[in-house]
Amino acid sequence: MFFDQVQPLTLSDFDYELPEELIAQYPAEKRDGSRLLVLNKKTGAVAHQHFPNVVDYLNSGDVLIVNETKVFPARLFAMKDKTDTSVEVFMLRELGKELWEVLVKPARKVRVGNKLVIDGKYTCDVIDNTVSGGRVIRFESNGETVYEMLDQVGKWPLPPYIKRQAEALDKERYQTVYAHDYGAVAAPTAGLHFTDEILAELRAKGVVVKSVLLHVGLGTFRPVSVEDLGRHHMDSEEFIVPEDTVEAIKTAKASGNRVVAVGTTVVRALESAVVTPNGLKPMRGWTDKFIKPPFEFKVIDSLITNFHQPKSTLLMLVSALSTRDMIIKAYKAAIAENYRFFSYGDAMFIR
Repeated sequence: MFFDQVQPLTLSDFDYELPEELIAQYPAEKRDGSRLLVLNKKTGAVAHQHFPNVVDYLNSGDVLIVNETKVFPARLFAMKDKTDTSVEVFMLRELGKELWEVLVKPARKVRVGNKLVIDGKYTCDVIDNTVSGGRVIRFESNGETVYEMLDQVGKWPLPPYIKRQAEALDKERYQTVYAHDYGAVAAPTAGLHFTDEILAELRAKGVVVKSVLLHVGLGTFRPVSVEDLGRHHMDSEEFIVPEDTVEAIKTAKASGNRVVAVGTTVVRALESAVVTPNGLKPMRGWTDKFIKPPFEFKVIDSLITNFHQPKSTLLMLVSALSTRDMIIKAYKAAIAENYRFFSYGDAMFIR
């Protein structure tokens, strides 16, 4: 029996040392130009490949599930009306037409009743506080939707470990080629490596490509602050598992084929849609599911993912698919081979 299954793991068990220079600050020159570490989740065997080789590891009848969420340029810079106070506004989620939950900085200077002016022509009113320290704002309509406004003046919400300002290239590269529905403030980064050509190769090979939707929230970067993992609570994220995806998964399972998730967000969406004792069901809702070892996966068999931060819930999730010891060993092998880490870094296939 694996160590992970014998005694509860704590936050410190998911720590590892990463040289700062291996944190990718820019994407690879080509979208599919990353490396691919392939890990056998049963034996711990590691192979070093390049991302286009992922086609070789999927078989006819396997189902590849992607997350079609679309990142929007969520960071805005505003001025308090009739003052010289500058405010950063980070858009979190749409609550209704022109009504949004946001984070503001500096928070102490933004109060209910304030009016904010963005780019000299867009205005919004601060109408409420949130329990998490954010604000609720209402935009004044000027004929454009909020998303159209964001396309004009919003900045791309790069994660905090990318130590630079967003640039023009991020508009294309911090978005998957199959992104469809606006709603994410962080990219489902495992999908950033896929090109239309790779997806076409997979389909030609007989791999079934289906989708789910999970709008990635800012909580994906929120650190775990308690050593006892049983006390950590995930932020809720909206997800949809459509009926055609469920049917494709059931067909694959019945035929002995694999379900391969592209990214941890796909894993959380699918495993959240399992309704005992009836199994996977089409579902729309919100999930705060925290997947950590030990965990019995009901849907997915394999996972394509990036390399995750120490002590992160994402690292815990991938460890649940194998073991903590195997994943940490694979990460050390990646570090020894100078793989690039995190959102714009290299990829890993846990098979």
